[in-house]
Parts: sequence; structure tokens; C-alpha cells
Amino acid sequence: MAETETILILGSEGQVGTDLAARLRSVYGKNNVVCSDIKPSDEAKQDLGPYEVLNVLDKESIKAVFSKYKPTMVYHLAAMLSATAEKYPRKGWDLNMEGMFAIFDACLEHKVKRTFWPSSIAVFGPSTPRIHTPQHCVMDPNTIYGISKLAGERFCEYYHEKYGLDVRSIRYPGLIGWKALPGGGTTDYAVDIFHQALISNRYTCFLKEDTALPMMYMDDAIKATIDITEAAPELVKIRSSYNLSGMSFDPKGLATEIARQQSGFTIDYDIDARQKIAESWPQSIDDSAAREDWGWKPDFNMEAMVREMLTQLRNMGVGAN
Repeated sequence: MAETETILILGSEGQVGTDLAARLRSVYGKNNVVCSDIKPSDEAKQDLGPYEVLNVLDKESIKAVFSKYKPTMVYHLAAMLSATAEKYPRKGWDLNMEGMFAIFDACLEHKVKRTFWPSSIAVFGPSTPRIHTPQHCVMDPNTIYGISKLAGERFCEYYHEKYGLDVRSIRYPGLIGWKALPGGGTTDYAVDIFHQALISNRYTCFLKEDTALPMMYMDDAIKATIDITEAAPELVKIRSSYNLSGMSFDPKGLATEIARQQSGFTIDYDIDARQKIAESWPQSIDDSAAREDWGWKPDFNMEAMVREMLTQLRNMGVGAN
């Protein structure tokens, strides 16, 4: 299969796209994985494989890229994240929804075999059960990002039932990785904290110390993304989006583990508007449907994740000066 697939990633310069592109190119070969984003690629990445500057709201450019490469699998990751979308709500809605329609329609027109679109724990809201949030429950998001993701889930199911588009989706928790900088999300403190730990051995967090949220190390998120996309169609029984979980912790707990592995680290708090967003989200997730249907199982707990993040960022030279 690795020799016959042509894969297109939309939003490849983001936090998920950066890691996903590297993993897919290691499996399928760099020339079989086409990356794209709205901005030119980092100069250091230019020899890693084909790259296209692409705005997912530009239908003519989308058509040109699909016609040029004829992708068999598409990962549509381009989106405006939670905190940024709250600043620019109409732009966030337009990018997240109109971009989705444009890519899904292109996938139908060009007969793409499989499509992946990510949802998020932001689809949940104040009335959602916050502990072990079930797969099916009340969903009343109160952010533009969450509203667009919930609408997107419904359209995933609609496009599958109405048009036969083989689209798969998972609800990402907060994602923690070392290859890309934070991208404007409410859970991004859990990435920035590692950079600041190595630079100054202290961190000022914008969430309260006891704000527990579902989190996942990026390696696990990439594994889940590829696993559901490559699963046999009959195993993907939920066509809206699957709950996904790795671990849950709060800023105080994460800081305690970092301090255990890096002596002298301290944390303080300066709460901002993202606290209100976080309080509308679950504290832990029930992902039993993903485990039962297509065999999902995470590899990283918090201790292993902290060790890996500190090691990888040190290897990159973060804090060396």
C-alpha cells in the first residue's frame, strides 16, 4: 500500500501537520506525501518532499493541487484554533467551515479514497459531563472553534451518508509535541511550559493550577490519526468523530512532574480569558468506542511524556544559550 498511495496534507505547517508529515513520509516515501499550507514552508524543509502554498478557501487553487497530484488520501488539518478564533470569530468560522466544504467537495470530485478531518474536545460545553465524558452526550460548545467543530462533525456524517465520502475523525484532546511551537490553543500551555522550563526554569501559566484537561503526547495523536485513516472501513463505525484520550492533568501536576525531572523548576499563574474556555471543556474522556472499534491504545503517560519532551527540546538546543 505504501507504494501506491499519494497523500495530501492541508495545514502541514501546524502542530499536528508537522509531525504527521514526517511520520507519513517515513512510511510512504517523501515524494508520495504532498504538504501544503497558506504560507511558504520553512527553508530547512524544502528538500523533504513536495510542498504547495495553498489557501483552503481558494477553490481554484485547490482544484489545481488536486488535479496535479491526484491524492488518494487527504488529511485536512487547516483550521483556526480556539483562542485565536475567539479574537476573530467570523474569520474562524469561515476558515473552519468553508475550508472544510471546499476540501470535502474536492475529495468527492477527485474520488479520494479516504479523508481525515480532526475534531476536538472543544465540541463539548458547560452542560457536558466533565468526568469520563462519554462518546454520545450533550454537546453545547460556547466558543467559535467548538461550534465549528461540532458543525463539522455533523457534516462529516452527512457527507458520508449522503455522498459516500469515506471521512474519518477523532476528537483531539490537548496535544503536546516538540517539533512545532504553540499555535493559539487553550491547551498550548502544556507545550510552552517545556520551552520556558529550559530557557528560564520557570513558567507563568494562563490557567488556574487545578484546571484539569485531557491531554495527549503528539506521538500518540499521530498514531491514532494514521490508524483510523488506514483502518478497514467496516471498523470505523462512528462517522461523526471518535472520543480520544491519553492522559489528564492540571498545570500544577504537570509542573510537579517537570520539577521532579528538572531541579529548580517553578511555576506561577496569571489567569487570562483562556481559563473560561478551559472550564467549559471535559476533565477526562471515555474513549472506549475507539478502543473497541479500531484498537486505539495510547503509549505515553505523563512521566514518559515529560521525559521525552525535555530530552527532545534539549537536543534541539532550546535553552542552550
